[in-house]
Amino acid sequence: MVKQREFALSPQVMIILPHQYGSKLYSKLIEVDHEYTVPLKPLDIVKKSCRYYASSYSGRKEGTKALIGVTHKAPIVIDPYQGIYLFPTASPGRADCIWISHSHVEDFQKAEHSKTEVLFSNGQSLVISVSAHTFQQQMYRTLNLRAKIEQRLAEYDMQTYPFFHPNFSMERSNVYQIYPKDSSLTPLSKNRLYKK
Repeated sequence: MVKQREFALSPQVMIILPHQYGSKLYSKLIEVDHEYTVPLKPLDIVKKSCRYYASSYSGRKEGTKALIGVTHKAPIVIDPYQGIYLFPTASPGRADCIWISHSHVEDFQKAEHSKTEVLFSNGQSLVISVSAHTFQQQMYRTLNLRAKIEQRLAEYDMQTYPFFHPNFSMERSNVYQIYPKDSSLTPLSKNRLYKK
């Protein structure tokens, strides 16, 4: 069992399962290559991870609402740069709510008794108590959120760091200017020109 600390999810986490430990609700985290138990509720792990990456759970929920208009069972971006996007299978406050990493879902299919079998990126499959229709809807919402956030990040990166963009061309940009040779310009006035 992992001790409670300033907890942050890693990109390796595939799923957060509620885990009953005596009278307390803990979390079982399944990563690509191992699994462990954390003495926190799944929602608390999500909240702590949001704070670790300089946001809050309520702030992330507001962001989801603003971008895709979803408020109920809203997907959450923990850290877009590492591709950590989670979605809940039920209302996050419920004890049976599972959080799934969108990045690690390879496939899913309908299972018996209105359940869904999920295939993860490491080849492991797990049957969860949510209908395939609901699962598909949550996957779509998360994909929509992810696409909008990644589009904004790409636009920001292009404006801020154009040299690193794959489609950058010096000829098509205004990154540099050529000034005529003018002996009347003093070093100070030249500096003013280059700062404009």
